[in-house]
Amino acid sequence: MLAWTIYISFLGAAALVFLPRENARLIRWVSLVIALAGLLCGVAAICQYQTNGSSGVVEILNIPWIKDLGISFYLAADGISLTLVLLTGIAAVCGVLFSWNIEHRVKEFFAFYFALIGGVYGVFLSFDLFLLFVFYEIAIVPKYFLIAIWGSKRREYGAMKLAIYSFVGSAMVLIGIIAAYIVSGSSSFNLLELASYPFSETFQAWAFPLVFIGFAILAGLWPFHTWAPMGHSAAPTAASMLLAGVVMKLGAYGALRVAMTLFPLGLERWHNEIALLAVIGIVYGATVALIQRDFKFVIGYSSVSHMGFVLLGLMTLTQIGLSGAVLQMFSHGIIAGLLFGVVGRMVYERAHTRDLDELQPMNLSKALPFAAVTFVIASAASMGLPGFSGFVAELQVLIGAWQTFPGLTIIAAAGIVIGAAFMLRALIKAFFAENEPGKTQPAGGLHFEAISIPERVGAVVLLTTTVAIGLWPKLLLDLINPALNSPLMQPLWKGAAL
Repeated sequence: MLAWTIYISFLGAAALVFLPRENARLIRWVSLVIALAGLLCGVAAICQYQTNGSSGVVEILNIPWIKDLGISFYLAADGISLTLVLLTGIAAVCGVLFSWNIEHRVKEFFAFYFALIGGVYGVFLSFDLFLLFVFYEIAIVPKYFLIAIWGSKRREYGAMKLAIYSFVGSAMVLIGIIAAYIVSGSSSFNLLELASYPFSETFQAWAFPLVFIGFAILAGLWPFHTWAPMGHSAAPTAASMLLAGVVMKLGAYGALRVAMTLFPLGLERWHNEIALLAVIGIVYGATVALIQRDFKFVIGYSSVSHMGFVLLGLMTLTQIGLSGAVLQMFSHGIIAGLLFGVVGRMVYERAHTRDLDELQPMNLSKALPFAAVTFVIASAASMGLPGFSGFVAELQVLIGAWQTFPGLTIIAAAGIVIGAAFMLRALIKAFFAENEPGKTQPAGGLHFEAISIPERVGAVVLLTTTVAIGLWPKLLLDLINPALNSPLMQPLWKGAAL
């Protein structure tokens, strides 16, 4: 069933090419069906996984591909993979809904969109490292075109910067994977086989940072984060939602699944240094977001800050910290997608500006009440208030971090306070500020196009998801924690059993 998430996405992208260009309505509905089909396959697979009482890695498909090199089309999944497959499915559906009114080259837009989605599904389900790398590269190419063709301000620069950073990181990952393959003397790129090989401490000391940073570049690790705010701000709404919501998770997932799993001794050697970078990213991202005027840049830098919690959780070497990191991947994916949906589609496409100083006199709470209410709730979720998914995730990360490096934990907690400040500033300026002298609205107030039904549905789905996980985190923790207790993942943490 899970393999069909990949098949449906790529076949759907190909099928869209043959639809009549002038029938945008048909293209939109077919795109929604493709996204829903992928989501339903993921949900069905999760239900089957839990019904069968599975906890570790479950093989989906294993077909020899390049036999001479030991490369296979090997798909498998555990609770961590399934959590991110679910995130991808939800983000894919909501991205289509928020792109419902796109008019420019609709067919090509959704074809690239589903090629990207297919690559993302492939990364989360690949347990052959070469296959994982192939899907990782497949996901990079559509990102470039989505931003360069359908983006907004400085889209060519944003797309090129994202592509360069991504390919540099990919080169680092490929070197590390090939080195592990050669040093192990293995006849296979099978992750499970390579993870069982006792690489020397000397080898792991340089291979781990090479592969980890290669992946973490895409996760927004400071100081390799600068592509993220520009890429987010230049991308069209659906691409921003996927970029922050899902694509950044490819980097974090790769760092966990490949670098940390293959090189646990390297992880122990470097975890303090990487944790320091993660905490700097938390505080730096929040502080820079606090002084931004561009609404999308605020959300872009907030993503850098929130992804810092993911990377911090990974470095705690505790079960609760790792669990929080994976949950934060899901939580941030949902919340960031919602924030970019509101800012990019509901606000920018109507007000035609993202400058907070220009939005301030518009008092959008009256002109766009649904957008205002949605952003209020999304801001509360982003600030990590109780009742939302971010609260549980960040709490777990901080508990795990306190057990490993309490000093850094205090600094990371300060980042949460700064995060609340920049969200409140953006919220007040964009939606609830009073008119300044000399800046008046037209008689009768501003009038914008009403929020469409697809946009409302997409927002409600994302809001419901973050609240549901905030109130019942067990829904995902029952997937994540058994995976962390599996033989593959146990070497990554020390004690702190949940």
